[in-house]
Amino acid sequence: MSEPETNGVAMLKVRNLRRSFAGVHAVDGLDFEVRRGSITGVIGPNGCGKTTSVNCITGFDPRYSGEVELEGRSIAHMGADSVARTGVMRTFQAIRVFDDYSVLQNALIGHQSFDGLAWWDPVIRTRKFRDTEEASRDKARSLLKAVGLGAKLDHSAGTLSYGQKKLLALATTLMSDPQLVILDEPVAGVNPTLTGEIAEVLRGLNRSGASFLIIEHNIQFIMELCDEVIVMDRGRRLTSGAPSIIQRDPRVIEAYLGGNAHAHG
Repeated sequence: MSEPETNGVAMLKVRNLRRSFAGVHAVDGLDFEVRRGSITGVIGPNGCGKTTSVNCITGFDPRYSGEVELEGRSIAHMGADSVARTGVMRTFQAIRVFDDYSVLQNALIGHQSFDGLAWWDPVIRTRKFRDTEEASRDKARSLLKAVGLGAKLDHSAGTLSYGQKKLLALATTLMSDPQLVILDEPVAGVNPTLTGEIAEVLRGLNRSGASFLIIEHNIQFIMELCDEVIVMDRGRRLTSGAPSIIQRDPRVIEAYLGGNAHAHG
């Protein structure tokens, strides 16, 4: 694997993150960092708090305690829309695309909230609207080509395979030029061939400057793709480090890899 270059600077810092539901600590003092320019993976057993943590960080669940910083600025307890505008975007385990719209239209929708247009610009079709629309279409075509959907621009999103819809969701997320993209189970339910294609897409986007935090159960995918892996257990960070180190850590083998690291990649 050719690992992406990172500058060692933490762009995202999470400190003492806690979230409870009816007295149950889903996230219990979580600490971790994501370096700028990295592809960072998060693994852990079911119920260890991975998705809950992402919901908190991205503002979909702001009812937590702790601190979240992006590039030195606190984004803690902001709503999802405000967090997105700071430059943190995410995808979801459940695919969110508009099946009746074309692939290109889906990508363009991802840019509408970030295009800087006033409500009257599209109504009277101002010069700013026309220029922005043209630039958005060019950008959408470029991103869709980058994720392997360049030949399907005019196809209905409903005709795409499950894995292709995940790629469409990724391209749509990238339309706002986020500083950090958080992917929640990007290859869950995806066949091995397309899983490999998604990994190559992410490597290419990373080389172009995108930073990723990936929540995933597919251990082999994470170990082959990421330059750093965070292991969660019972709502906390058990350990973190390079994949080669994580796979040899006795605590990880015991808590997550089931006593046989080699069998899980």
